[in-house]
Amino acid sequence: MKKLVLMAVVATLAACSQKAEQAAAPAEPAAAPAPAPAPALDPSVVGAYNVKLADGSMGKTVINADGSYVDTDAQGKEIKGTFSRNGNQDCFDPEGDAPVECWTASPPAADGSFTATSPDGKTTVTVSRASPGGGG
Repeated sequence: MKKLVLMAVVATLAACSQKAEQAAAPAEPAAAPAPAPAPALDPSVVGAYNVKLADGSMGKTVINADGSYVDTDAQGKEIKGTFSRNGNQDCFDPEGDAPVECWTASPPAADGSFTATSPDGKTTVTVSRASPGGGG
C-alpha cells in the first residue's frame, strides 16, 4: 500500500514538472503502474496457526505462500488479506478499508509457540502451529 502511494506521488511530481507545451499535447491514457512485486515470504511462516485469546476462545490464521492470509474467529467469521513480516512484527493488511495492523511477536518458546501483541498493546494472543492435517 505504501509503495502504491509512493508511486502515485512520484507520478504526480513527474507530471507536474513537464513543460507547458508538453501539457498542451493531447493526453494519452496513462497505464496504471504495476504493483511492486512483494518481497519473498519466508517459507517458514507459511502454514496454519492456532490463535488463543485471553478469554480462552480460539481462532485460526492461515498464511499462504503467495503472502495472502485468512483469519477465522471462533464463530467462523473470516477476514482475508495480505501478510508481511517486518522484523519481529507480523503485519496483516485486510481486504477493504480496514487499516494494516502489525502485531509484535515474542521470541518462540521451546514448543514453538509465541505471543503476539496488538499495535495498541491492549491485546495479547498465544500463537502455535496447527498440527498437520488441519487439527488444532
